[in-house]
Formats: sequence, C-alpha cells, structure tokens
Amino acid sequence: MERQNRNTILVTWDNTEVSEFALQHAIRIARHVENNLRLIHIISDSSKEDARIAESNFREKVEVLSGKYQIKLEGVLLKGKIFKEIAEYANDSDASMVIMGTHGIRGMQKLTGSWALKVIIGSTIPFIVVQDKPPSEERFKSIVFPIDFKVENKEKLQWAIFLAKYFDSKIYLFKAPVSDSSLVKKVNTNLNFAMKFLIQNNIAYEIHTGQKSSKFPEETIEFAQRINADLIIITTTKFINFTDYMLGAQEQYIIANSLKIPVMCVNPRATYTSMSQFMFGTTRI
Repeated sequence: MERQNRNTILVTWDNTEVSEFALQHAIRIARHVENNLRLIHIISDSSKEDARIAESNFREKVEVLSGKYQIKLEGVLLKGKIFKEIAEYANDSDASMVIMGTHGIRGMQKLTGSWALKVIIGSTIPFIVVQDKPPSEERFKSIVFPIDFKVENKEKLQWAIFLAKYFDSKIYLFKAPVSDSSLVKKVNTNLNFAMKFLIQNNIAYEIHTGQKSSKFPEETIEFAQRINADLIIITTTKFINFTDYMLGAQEQYIIANSLKIPVMCVNPRATYTSMSQFMFGTTRI
C-alpha cells in the first residue's frame, strides 16, 4: 500500500483503562494530522456464540466511546493471537501508526519479554506505546531522539520530522557516549545526518550527550525526565531473538519506562519514503 493512502490511526483495544488512555492519545494526534481513528480488538478463537457476544459488546463500546469523545470512531474485530493479528492487520490496512496502551513489564512478562515489544516487532508501521493518559497540553513540545552508532537511526528521522512539523516540536538529539574510534565515527555520522535534515526542515533542536554507554537506555529516560519530554522515538532491534526477550532488549526498558513517557517505536523495515524527500522540507508520508 502506498504511504499516502495510510490515513488511519489504529488503537489497540482490550477493555482496560490503558486502552482508553491510548485512545485519548490517538485523538490528540489525529486532530493535528487529520487521520481517521479505528479501534482494533482481538478475540481468541471461540464458539460462534461467544464470538457473536464479543462482537456485539465491542460494537456497543465503539458507539459509546464515539459519543463520549464526540468523534467518528470505527472498529474492527479480529480472531487469533494478539502477537500476530495486530501487526498483520496494521501492515495490510490503511494505518499510518498504531497507538497501544501497556502496563509495562510485570510479573511473568519479565520471564518472556515485553508483551508490547512482541507485538511491535512484527509491524511495518510505527507504534506509539503509552502507559498513562495524555497531558492537557495539545502538542508534543519536546521529543527525545536517541542517537547511537546503528544505521537504523536514520529510519526514525522521518517520523521525528513529521511530528515536529505538525506539533511545532523541539527535537532533543541525545547522543550515546562511545570511546571506540570506529563507533565514534558512526555516531557522529548519524548525528550530522540528523542535524542536516532538521536544519533543512527548520526544526529547532538541541544536542546532548550521555555519560555511560553501558547505561544509555537508563540515561535516555533520565534525560527525558529532565526536559519533561512528551515523547521518545526509538528504533527496535532488527534481529530480536529469544535471548533478548529473556534478558530484556534495550527497547524493552525504554518502552516500559517507570516515568510512563510515551515511546514511538519504528522498526528498521518501517521506512516507506526516501529520505531525499526531506531535503526540501517535504514531510508528506
């Protein structure tokens, strides 16, 4: 599907408080980017009668929420496993992004990895993961953009530019501290790349540097707290494996941060447009 046809924000719905937080965030974003809103609810394979009841309850909930927030809200009900169905539907639909509520990493999830991360890595469009309701402020004033030595840093830049344009945001480039000369070169290349496109798109930015490379995820969260960040944008691990789930990938720590700062997760394969389009300030995606 061509990127310009993706004009719907999906919101995962599981009848929890954090699901409604996700909807509130989606409404906030949709007002600025003029996207449609659609709830996606997954039910397990069950009897026809159970499925009929679940669908009836879900349709009723969509109508209630539409009235509550005075918005046009669509709903889609799918059968299967959440780790597969959400990503597959998002990939094949007209979705521009997915907003998902999560309780973070709790209980047994610490043994098998973040539920949120398992859903996200199968998607070709970005997820914004939230743990709390949005603040009263209508826009993203400050966005933290961690920069390390990975080439995937460039893939999340289009989303930083897109959001900063719509919300008049300031981008805080948070640079990973490294000592190895080859890694220093890669980090600086990524930093200069980001700076170039931010300047060409007239987006305000600042550059800050962490202190310990081994603690970069923790320092990213601490920095976001210091500047009262509204959003952190990260890329997910390109080849995540069972060990990452068991021990905790870096993204897992940031996604489930205790400060409950929203996190946009961009998969390395989630790029739909050439970066050259940003040379002249064009941000249509």
